[in-house]
Amino acid sequence: MIKPLTPETFSAWLTLAQKHNGVWGGCYCSWFHGDTEQTVKSAYDGPTFKRRLVEEGVAHAALVFEGDDAIAWCEYGSPAELPHIYHRKEYDAGETSPAPWRITCFFVDRDHRRSGVAREALDGALDLIALAGGGEVVSFPNELVPGKRTSSSFLHNGTRAMFEKAGFTFERHIGKSKTVMRRTILPNLG
Repeated sequence: MIKPLTPETFSAWLTLAQKHNGVWGGCYCSWFHGDTEQTVKSAYDGPTFKRRLVEEGVAHAALVFEGDDAIAWCEYGSPAELPHIYHRKEYDAGETSPAPWRITCFFVDRDHRRSGVAREALDGALDLIALAGGGEVVSFPNELVPGKRTSSSFLHNGTRAMFEKAGFTFERHIGKSKTVMRRTILPNLG
């Protein structure tokens, strides 16, 4: 089951993040976020910063639930909400049509990896984007080297193959292994 990240689901999200020592080196899925008028990142620890953004309505994620437990998420939002991306200069230099939405981060509980949960989170994020009015979505998944095993710790934004299966179109490479992929999501009017 997919639920949006809200003040009501935040505790389930936090439990998952804390189970994994704050995720990705303790960032609590806040690296891609910038400061807001009310909240400056450097003034708070990771969980408090993220909670404040959720309460302000400027932190979005599709949470995958198993019963009452969050087991994965896919972070999405506007470029204003998520201004920090890897290879930003290179991305900006080649961007001709900025999308109103971007997907920046996935996380899957260690006990549920390699079971399709990341794709479930991606589909959930796209459904939530449709409910919010739809539009173009851009993301920056990794392109894996065929035959070379890659640690999931390097796949915070999923893989090109997963995004292709979800209907995204490859645009270009940025950095060593990142791609720019895009898809238009139609609004869900009811």
